[in-house]
Amino acid sequence: MNRFSNIWHHPKTSAAGLLIAISTVAGVLSQQGITLGSAGTGTVVTLASALASALLGLLAKDPGGESRSTGSTARLGAWALIALLLPLPFVGGCSGSAVAQNIVSWTPALQSAVVTVDSTAALLAPSDAPVFTAATVGFDAASNLLVAQARAYLANPSAGTLAQMQSQVVAFQQQVNAALLQAARIVNPASEQHALAAINGVATVVNAILSLVQSVSSKAAVAQMAAHSTIKLADVQAYLDSNEAARVVASHYGEPALLARMQVAQAEAGAARAGF
Repeated sequence: MNRFSNIWHHPKTSAAGLLIAISTVAGVLSQQGITLGSAGTGTVVTLASALASALLGLLAKDPGGESRSTGSTARLGAWALIALLLPLPFVGGCSGSAVAQNIVSWTPALQSAVVTVDSTAALLAPSDAPVFTAATVGFDAASNLLVAQARAYLANPSAGTLAQMQSQVVAFQQQVNAALLQAARIVNPASEQHALAAINGVATVVNAILSLVQSVSSKAAVAQMAAHSTIKLADVQAYLDSNEAARVVASHYGEPALLARMQVAQAEAGAARAGF
């Protein structure tokens, strides 16, 4: 009887435990390829996991309920952190073919972001335009190659096509990171703002694709990818716009901004842990 009475006496803690359980079970089902049907562009399993994680985040920020108990609040915050560290299927995927389709779905956004970069030089001060152009000169070729490889992987999600994409997405990410560092050296504030905003548009998509590629790569392959990442995420973190990245992700997947922010944070944390 004490167990049942605790549910009523500590509703927030009980709700947090239930949401964590839902996220955990959904993560396991997703890893096993169990979808329970479609839900929009995702699956019922991924939707359940996303909603549970989002609700847990809101619950942890709720100032009411058990806030008068320091111990209970601390435990709830810790459980919320655990839940946020659980795999979010929207960031990864449950199969190579599903991830391949997800990667290809990002390619129009990538091409659009690169077009924006190409037109941004005209918005900069005359002395800053050459610096920006030199920093981003390889974006067109890199994006075209990555788009072609993504389509090849969708048509044939084999080890060979995956290896090509692993190599190219890291190479492109390094170009983007280098461009961010170059743009940060622009002295004119307006020029710097335009330059960083344009490069961030490309960075958001490339980092999303990197996360997807990671999700279907072996530990050895991810370690090899990370070894070729000489400009780390920590080196450019100060120049990344997480709010804009979350907006782009939310728009792409048609999901709440809160969930998108969680996905962006998880993807960045996963990349950092892997050595990128």
